[in-house]
Amino acid sequence: MTEPNSPSSADLTARMLAAYHRGDIAAVLALGEPISTLDDVDETALLLLGAAQQSSERLHEAMATFRRLVQRKPAAAEYWNNLAVVARQLGEADAAEDALRRAVALAPQEAQIHYNLGLLYAEQRRWMQARDALLDAVALVPGFIDARLQAANACYACGDHRGEQAMLEGAGDWPPQPAEQALLLATMLSAQGEQATAFQVIERAILPEGDESRLMRWRIAALRASMHERSNQLHLAEAELEQIPLDELEAVALSSPLLATAAWQAHAAVAAQRGDAERAAGLYERMLAASDGPETRATAAFGLASVMNKQGRHEDAWRAASIAHAAQWEIAGALVPELTVEGSQPLATASHRVTHAEFDRWTTLDAPRSEDSPVFVVGFPRSGTTLLEQMLDAHPDFRSMDERDFVYELIHRMQQAGQAYPQDLANLTQGEAGQLRELYFSMARRVLPDLGTRRLVDKNPLNMLCLPMIARLFPEARIIMCLRHPCDVLLSCYMLPFRAPPFMVLCSSLKRLAEGYVQSFEQWYRHVEVFAPRVLEWRYESVVSRFDDHVARLGRFLDVADASPMAQFAEHARTKGFISTPSYAQVTQGIHRKAVNRWHAYREHFEPILPILQPMLERLGYEA
Repeated sequence: MTEPNSPSSADLTARMLAAYHRGDIAAVLALGEPISTLDDVDETALLLLGAAQQSSERLHEAMATFRRLVQRKPAAAEYWNNLAVVARQLGEADAAEDALRRAVALAPQEAQIHYNLGLLYAEQRRWMQARDALLDAVALVPGFIDARLQAANACYACGDHRGEQAMLEGAGDWPPQPAEQALLLATMLSAQGEQATAFQVIERAILPEGDESRLMRWRIAALRASMHERSNQLHLAEAELEQIPLDELEAVALSSPLLATAAWQAHAAVAAQRGDAERAAGLYERMLAASDGPETRATAAFGLASVMNKQGRHEDAWRAASIAHAAQWEIAGALVPELTVEGSQPLATASHRVTHAEFDRWTTLDAPRSEDSPVFVVGFPRSGTTLLEQMLDAHPDFRSMDERDFVYELIHRMQQAGQAYPQDLANLTQGEAGQLRELYFSMARRVLPDLGTRRLVDKNPLNMLCLPMIARLFPEARIIMCLRHPCDVLLSCYMLPFRAPPFMVLCSSLKRLAEGYVQSFEQWYRHVEVFAPRVLEWRYESVVSRFDDHVARLGRFLDVADASPMAQFAEHARTKGFISTPSYAQVTQGIHRKAVNRWHAYREHFEPILPILQPMLERLGYEA
């Protein structure tokens, strides 16, 4: 038996190391074969042998070699990490997780180990844990681009928009990415409205070689088509789709499901925008039949529900929406299981309250004038906020930044500083309030570097739940509350996908939606009584009936001398490009009454929840 660290052992290790460095894996394996079963073997020789076995796809042998190493030296984090990588390749997720958790405990400062743990969790769709592990990797090495990309993806899957944006900051300056990563990166950037950067990432993508190159080019064309469709540039989307013949997709659906899904979805979305609902429905049905996970199933079923509704196939549309919600419930249950239990509160902010007595204790602070404050467009989602936003953005005196959660970020920053929201708003100093305003406007200027002297439009429907923060920082701000028949609002919410897990849960049934709607407006009206903000109620049904009158009324509320440019919102929306909300196509079509009383076709589904809505229907002036 060879003695450890004997000259012959050292010589063998040196020869194996030299072979490994020159890429002669076969020589490493041949040299290491005699020592593979010996007890006393140099650690470096075992490490080289395990690495050679792994690179040669002799994974079970590599697993055995790395197990010997961790038994020999259990305090070596590197060996546990190596064992985990091989276990993950073999599909032994439990063994890989155990090894990586041991490695993290031994070397918490090693970003690569956190990264590997995050990738393992991501493969298992344990997105919350993946996000935490990957964010830990980035915190240790901020320039770790692969970790930033995967962390952004995990944040995207969790509905963590703030984390996703932070991870993708500066992504346009990253080096060219392999095509698979480039597709992922471009998809996330596009969803954030960073269309130009997304196209740039795709253009620079490093394509695979051989037969895989053709399929990857098709996937890129499908993504480009989707991005063009999302920006209402249908002719460009169709030009991309001409590269992907539909009759060939069936043949590659099994070998490349990602390609088939992306192409069917892009073709279907363009067909729906062109008014070919039958073709779109057929494509969504193919996509649904081939779906291999809840995300794809939800996307296909929501698309199918939308086009079936346009066809007047209302019961079929309802069944498709039910399939979509079952898939989203599965997603939300994996991400935030606490929200799927009976009695949970998906809209946590709706429980915040500031009473008259508490408001009386607020210290007096200097605040911006109305003309120096944002215009806030609020309301329950699907109440016409996007239409109003585009009207304001069409006026040269205003600039909209699309839907952002900047007010929620201010709440988050308060809480990070150890201040309770909304209770500690009462004790904000002038300096603290100034810092929060500066943070808000700095975030806005990053989105709108050309804002200049124009008035900022902050359209985020659920800012209606943040009235205490708005009233504290911008007490003179003009606020426009968008209203629409509650049943039409709830139907629209039920028929559309939402990325944020709390909203997946909220929209999973009409009963939950109705309860959330009532809770939101009860809070809103209580706070309106407390703060007495400057609010204009903007009723969708009245606007589409007497559009010119309401444009003039809006101009008067905002002290605008000439409100006429607001009437050109549809043309403005067509030229604007990307609009983040599901209404991106509708707002280019001008004013019409198609969305009024849509819920009547689904009345039997609404009958059980009308008692929940009745008090709010009466308060808002609507009839059941």
